[in-house]
Amino acid sequence: MEAGISKAEAKHLPIIRAAAGELNSIVDAAEKELSKTGHHYQRGGLIVTVITDPQTRATNVKIVSPNSLTRVIASIAIWQRYDKRDREWVTCDPTERVIKILHDASQYPHMPILNGIVRQPYFRSNGSLVCQAGYDAETGMFGVFDSRNFFIPDAPTKVQAETALFKLNELLSEFSFKTEHDKAAALSGILTAAIRSILRLAPLMHVSAHQIGSGKSFLCELLTLFATPEKSTPHSFPSDDDEMKKMLLAELLTAPAVIEFDNLTTDLIPHKSLCTVLTSENISGRILGQSKTATVGTRALFLSSGNNVDPVRDMTRRTVTINLDPECETPATREFKKNPVNDVAEKRGEFISAALTIIRAWIVAGKPITAVKPLNSYGEWSLLCRQPLLWLGLKDPEQCVFDTMLHDPDREYLSSFLAAWLEKYSIYSTTIKKLIEDSANNPELGEIIKDVAGERDGTINNKKLGWWVKRHSGRIVDGLRIVLDDRLKTNTAMWRIEKINHESVSSVLSVLNTPLSKFGSEEFIDDSEVF
Repeated sequence: MEAGISKAEAKHLPIIRAAAGELNSIVDAAEKELSKTGHHYQRGGLIVTVITDPQTRATNVKIVSPNSLTRVIASIAIWQRYDKRDREWVTCDPTERVIKILHDASQYPHMPILNGIVRQPYFRSNGSLVCQAGYDAETGMFGVFDSRNFFIPDAPTKVQAETALFKLNELLSEFSFKTEHDKAAALSGILTAAIRSILRLAPLMHVSAHQIGSGKSFLCELLTLFATPEKSTPHSFPSDDDEMKKMLLAELLTAPAVIEFDNLTTDLIPHKSLCTVLTSENISGRILGQSKTATVGTRALFLSSGNNVDPVRDMTRRTVTINLDPECETPATREFKKNPVNDVAEKRGEFISAALTIIRAWIVAGKPITAVKPLNSYGEWSLLCRQPLLWLGLKDPEQCVFDTMLHDPDREYLSSFLAAWLEKYSIYSTTIKKLIEDSANNPELGEIIKDVAGERDGTINNKKLGWWVKRHSGRIVDGLRIVLDDRLKTNTAMWRIEKINHESVSSVLSVLNTPLSKFGSEEFIDDSEVF
């Protein structure tokens, strides 16, 4: 001690005394001091920090390990214990018990919540634009960007929005989109990437073509740049749901800007966990190597690409497909005058500003709504990434979703099955066993049943077919559906085909079959509240 000042006081650090019987207060005090650092947050029930890799300059969220937590806690406070022999408080290290309790806690009442990382200016829920980097308490977002590189007018006009749209259109001028709807879908992908961090939900953007060299990966790389200046590391598409869930949870814990599945060799299979992250704000799971279960946000841009692969079944309504078709034998040999990826990489602030100007101008204009077909789950996305483009005169970027749903191979397969069943049994009930027996003398029905439940030895698996019939029961296709006939009191399940009257079929299929020009009533307008 010098001049009456102790070493502890000279460090200008708070003092935490490990007094017996005060464990709860000690842990609470440690959490409070940790929250004051401005570098530590809670995310999904875990203590995390934001780090930037010194080599790649990539910024991500990192889980704080017990050892790292010990070092931090030791550096932000003076820890003391009471020495009975000397009858005074002496300096010590944080106890292992305190660190373990703090690390394994189920909740952190004093720690700020980190919802994600954003790499450009972003909107708050009230429509205001956040142009300041760092942590924003209102949104729970951590901004990693230089605000000097971006300029978005406070009240942009429609003319300014059209100028911004022209700038984005130039980036896509040499891509061979199959239709104008596909080009609009690519532009909606750009807007989605630019504001994905503030959207509760957003569909997956899938780029499809007939052959290699069509520009699929290049377009995905371009979309990625609107979400982050960092290069993404594409994943292979997991073969089963367990693998998919582990990958998604591990990735989302780090708050990535993009999760990409590149060069798919199979259709976009509706793994349960993938469907969940596309229609839920959070996903939960056990952390590898820890006893804790984390719940993390799903606000990442999901991308995929592949040749002649498409979303099927439950993925059709969760996916915006962008079709490329160069209409030449060897697309890879084409020559291009522009390099939009390099352009955006060099002047990213300008292009991000253009995307945000379009959305901001639409908001300032009073959020005018164009009557279009609605799509469940994505009302907010539809407003911010679809309506501004419709307002500026573009084709509907979501039309491809409805086209995919209508031509889903699974739907077409079920259509053939229902037609063959109806021709054989009309509206009378039958059992799965009888269905299999009769299919032997009915080639059309037999082929479908073999595809659904056939074994390698040529036999039909009763249970597999029964499960398939049950899974598709109630789904209306071409005015028909499979229903369980509960009118008959038997020990064996009886199934029959039910015809739906014309009015019911019209109401169910109108979203898929009605031309856009026919939509004008409010029931078809996606008028979800935003901002």
